Amino acid sequence: MDPNIDDSVLPDLSNSSVSVFLSAVATFYAPSDLSGLSGMHSERIRSTPRWQKGSARYDTVFLENDPDIPGMGGLHVARVFLFFSFIYDNIKYPCVLIQWFTTISDGPNKDTGMWIVQPDFNADGQRGLEVVHIDCILHGAHLIPVYGPDPLPTEIDYSDTLDNFRAYYVNKYIDHHTFEIAF
Repeated sequence: MDPNIDDSVLPDLSNSSVSVFLSAVATFYAPSDLSGLSGMHSERIRSTPRWQKGSARYDTVFLENDPDIPGMGGLHVARVFLFFSFIYDNIKYPCVLIQWFTTISDGPNKDTGMWIVQPDFNADGQRGLEVVHIDCILHGAHLIPVYGPDPLPTEIDYSDTLDNFRAYYVNKYIDHHTFEIAF
């Protein structure tokens, strides 16, 4: 709990149940690709401690920041750690626990054409986590590590990629939907 938050202003959720989900489906309209049902598409975003009986899988997503600003200027990137919902005053609140990523420049990398982001951490060096409404998610995101000049250690596992690097390219080339939104 943040010591700067007055507990008396927080709602009493002691009688509420919390539901946890391992994935969510993002449904979106893609006007340039009418091969779906009138341009509608969906994708599964996962947040699970064990993916296919193996390591954890915590996907990354685009969150809409400002719909009036095109491309990455109007988007945020985040990593999903938990999908959950709760009911308060007979209203269901579907939420996501995320870690933000921050762009490290005002434009895409001149060599790759991709934006570079880095994970946000708090003052203690821990992941800066935040809860947002699930409707903030626009689309799944794909990040590629900025590897650097040194060889990768042989013991590195693909499932630890988002924990082992300082910066990541936002891969706008992963599919044509991403290419349309993350320029």
